[in-house]
Amino acid sequence: MGQGPHSRMYRGVDTEQRRAERRERLLEAALDEFTTRGYHKTKIADLCARAGVSTRNFYEKFASKEALLLELHAHINTVAMKRMLPVLESLADADALTRITTLLDAFVAAVTSDPRYPRLNYVEAPGISQAMERQHRDWFTRYTDFIEAECDRAAAAGLAPKRDYHLTAIALVGAMTGILREWQAHDPPLPAGAVATEIREVFIAAITRPA
Repeated sequence: MGQGPHSRMYRGVDTEQRRAERRERLLEAALDEFTTRGYHKTKIADLCARAGVSTRNFYEKFASKEALLLELHAHINTVAMKRMLPVLESLADADALTRITTLLDAFVAAVTSDPRYPRLNYVEAPGISQAMERQHRDWFTRYTDFIEAECDRAAAAGLAPKRDYHLTAIALVGAMTGILREWQAHDPPLPAGAVATEIREVFIAAITRPA
């Protein structure tokens, strides 16, 4: 007996769902393998075995191991940015320093929600390839521009000196990266709250220092 249109439709939905699940399993396997075994030591066969998919399934989803790394790196940064943007909207009328510190708390909460995130972002990903460096640089610039705009807002409100905050923003993104690298490497793990507090204090000190 032939298949009707509804059967074909449901079968198509089921097929797409299985494909999506295989993709998610590959991303999860890569996040784990890259941050434990290391990107260079991880082979595509390792990822497929861990995700329970075939090599053919892998190449249906990703052109290469590097493409998988690029997607993970972008995903982690997108998660952090999505955590901050609703907070930013809710703080439209807050003073500038409250905005900055609350946004930092949201960012740190997102990045430390999984200790593998800073490991992948700040240890495994940098220097892998030119494409990875371009993507890393693009996100670095987004964060720098974001912080610089908030610094200018604080200065306009009289909560910080009026000056050029571009280099300060670059330095602060670098400091935050360094602290998060240490957080993921420390054994036993440092309290995420202590990391958030330290980052807040560094930011406030740098932004409010005399011109």
